[in-house]
Amino acid sequence: MSKNLTALVKAGGCASKLSPKILEQVLGKIPRSTDSNVLVGFDTSDDAGVYRLSSETALVQTTDFFTPVVDDPFTFGAISAANALSDVYAMGGRPLTSLTILCYPAKGDLEDLAQILAGGASKMREAGCVILGGHSVADEEIKFGYAVTGVIHPDRVKPNAGARAGDALVFTKRIGTGVISTALKRGIAEAAHVEAATNSMVTLNREACERMLAYAVHGCTDVSGFGLLGHAREMALASNVTLEIEASRIPLLPGVIDYARAGAIPGGGKNNREFVSDCVEGTSGDSAMDDLLYDPQTSGGLLISMPLSAAVAYTAEFPAAVRIGRVIERARKPLRILS
Repeated sequence: MSKNLTALVKAGGCASKLSPKILEQVLGKIPRSTDSNVLVGFDTSDDAGVYRLSSETALVQTTDFFTPVVDDPFTFGAISAANALSDVYAMGGRPLTSLTILCYPAKGDLEDLAQILAGGASKMREAGCVILGGHSVADEEIKFGYAVTGVIHPDRVKPNAGARAGDALVFTKRIGTGVISTALKRGIAEAAHVEAATNSMVTLNREACERMLAYAVHGCTDVSGFGLLGHAREMALASNVTLEIEASRIPLLPGVIDYARAGAIPGGGKNNREFVSDCVEGTSGDSAMDDLLYDPQTSGGLLISMPLSAAVAYTAEFPAAVRIGRVIERARKPLRILS
């Protein structure tokens, strides 16, 4: 069995996504749907699409797949599943079914392949989401993920466009998975740091979602390939507000500051900075921390906009969640970083 999946790809996990700059240029040319049952489409760069079936039920649909972000095949499969499921949780939905997406070398190790599929299936079972089938393509670079369908009440969707001035910003995981993955590829990552990042990536956002639904959440998005600031930008623009983020409050995975200072910055992070930095006012005061603000996350946490009183209660009930800032009226730029 292969033990170096990350050495077989140019970029790992959500760092392998296309640059947000390219996507924005292309998607801007695609006509928007005029179907009144489309509650959330791609025009606000949200995590998943939402389509109303009736006054009581809407579908939540998403697709996510990527290249290996860790070396162990079973763990890679589990992370891929957790990441795909996250988009449904970010909308406040409940996953129901999934379809497998697989690109794998025609002459690749079959034991590795079996372990990737088994890892993904284990997370889908944990989420109560049924795998119905899927599609595979022969490809020299491994890619794996799922198309996931969930359900939600049409009046309870949590889009990224709902943030309101006066809200607190809450984040539910630590950041730095892109930097850790890059450090792993370079052979400089400590085992304990890789383990911490892996544990974060295989953790479903189900509990974070279920607990937040007890409160008056105004907006939500999960932080993945475009980094904390990339997804914060989408929320700010969709909501026509400014997000003020306190860099000192952002929870970090162990070791990431040192790896960032050592230059273990994924290409996706550089693409994110190039695209997002014009929307940002201020810095953290630390160049390594600034790099982490753009770091592409794989199976990252939820960024939630909610009333301050709700944020205080939510973070007390769910200790993994941390208040990292607030929402203010639209200022000169959509994002403001405080040191």
